[in-house]
Amino acid sequence: MRNDVYERMKHFVIEDIKPNYTAIARQYGVDPRTVKAAYLRALNGQETNYNQRHRRRSKLDEYRDIIESKYAAGCSARSIFDFIVEKGFTGKYTIVKDYCRRFRKFQVKKATIRVEHTIGLSAQVDWKEKVTMMDQNGVPHTFSVFLYVLPYFKFKFLKLTLDQKQDTLFRCLFEAFQATGGIPKEIWFDNMSTVVDHKLSDFRHHRFNEKFLSFSHDADYHPIACRPFRPQTKGCVEALARTMGRLKPYNGEFKTISELNEIVNRVCHRLNHEKSQGNNHQPIELWAKEKEHLRPLNHDLIRYFQSVQTRKVSRDSMIRFQNHQYSVSPNYIGKEVEIKPTKDGKAIHIFYQGVEIQKHDLTDRQFNYDPHDKRAILKSNLMADKSDKDIDRYMLKNLNVYDQIGE
Repeated sequence: MRNDVYERMKHFVIEDIKPNYTAIARQYGVDPRTVKAAYLRALNGQETNYNQRHRRRSKLDEYRDIIESKYAAGCSARSIFDFIVEKGFTGKYTIVKDYCRRFRKFQVKKATIRVEHTIGLSAQVDWKEKVTMMDQNGVPHTFSVFLYVLPYFKFKFLKLTLDQKQDTLFRCLFEAFQATGGIPKEIWFDNMSTVVDHKLSDFRHHRFNEKFLSFSHDADYHPIACRPFRPQTKGCVEALARTMGRLKPYNGEFKTISELNEIVNRVCHRLNHEKSQGNNHQPIELWAKEKEHLRPLNHDLIRYFQSVQTRKVSRDSMIRFQNHQYSVSPNYIGKEVEIKPTKDGKAIHIFYQGVEIQKHDLTDRQFNYDPHDKRAILKSNLMADKSDKDIDRYMLKNLNVYDQIGE
């Protein structure tokens, strides 16, 4: 007899409550007759002999607390399994799924009709918008995830971004074309402002943004905008958005946004190596067949996201570019500046009203400070009453302070 069921029944006996055998059986994943037998034992004061038997050690033992806390936080069984595998768990997904069943809330599912897709014909695009997760220091990071899927074989591409600007969309699409090996004949988009000109559109007729339409023409695909409130028209990418719940177990588990970006990449890798419910194959296995039906990539598309871009300087005196932050003088806080990448893509020049105000080499660091900007930022806030020599001395002694500014 299950000891946990018996202990639960003892509670009902003590509180003089008649249990609902079926509901409790559903919660614990056992037969209602097992629950009834446990209740009668507890009612008659009979102890279960469960503790007298030797309990075999389970692979789940050292992970039970993690599983229960992550499941309580809204994580799916699959995302929890992926998370604890990285912690050293060697068991199978099925035992994690079965363990989570006791916490599952039963939901009524509506029947849907599966849509058939044509190989190499289409892709679906969307964003998982404004996800907020805490790092190990309790600092919140808000980001979005670009979602791209080829629905025939379910091959996916994910990209963490810190904004959803149009040049970011173009960059993500270009990288998705590179990752998937080409361009499909048509791409389905959500009703996003970087794609659809809302001022010139109505509920039934969409008017595409001119620059987006130009990008689509040069990329040689036909854009299709989905009707609002009709998510089933791009069901594959909607399903992909739901799998972003796999990021939840990593809340509080990463140090920097770069480390979080690596987590997103690992999630994408796992999704492409998991068997699809539709065809029982891994997307990575069949992807090579679909590549043969895709159109070649036009590398001239980089001009759409490597040309002049505008950014608003944050109150931390930083601008964002390619998921990293770069400093400017505090004099430009709240103002719009222009960013011009160099032709080799290794640096950026920052302009205000046509005058260059800063230059940065592109790096993998989350925060990038020019020494003069560091001094000005400290002078304007943390060390307003200090001399330049005091600030320089402080900068040399406390190099790590720059990563804390703006967090």
